[in-house]
Amino acid sequence: MSKIKTVTISAILIGVVIQFVPFGKNHTNPQIVKEPRWDTLKTRTLFMHSCADCHSNETKWPWYSHVAPISWLVQHDVDEGREHFNVSNWLHQKKNKGDEAAEEVREGDMPPLVYLPAHPEARLTPTEKRELIKGLINTFGEEN
Repeated sequence: MSKIKTVTISAILIGVVIQFVPFGKNHTNPQIVKEPRWDTLKTRTLFMHSCADCHSNETKWPWYSHVAPISWLVQHDVDEGREHFNVSNWLHQKKNKGDEAAEEVREGDMPPLVYLPAHPEARLTPTEKRELIKGLINTFGEEN
């Protein structure tokens, strides 16, 4: 019984200590510099519901994004998403994989499956998925 108690107390202490690691606590949304010219308002709306948390400067930071180690994963995903494709910093970022956006949605890679349980609003119906793919192609083009 003492081993179980020691492991439990150790796990609790580790859980408390990791809350003081500074990574994953910078929950800022930088200023919106410029958005792309969306083909339709519907495309923008679908994108903002299912993609914007990681691919814009309009991230909604849920409660669990403040609790380590989940906060580390969320921060990493947002940082990476913004680095590769950020619709709030359009034409001002070094990388821009907008031409890959439609393919990512078509292949089911975006939104990521791990994201969907906590964000049911990001789930797309088959019709919404088709509309978003078409709108992404019209807005950003397609990877050749």
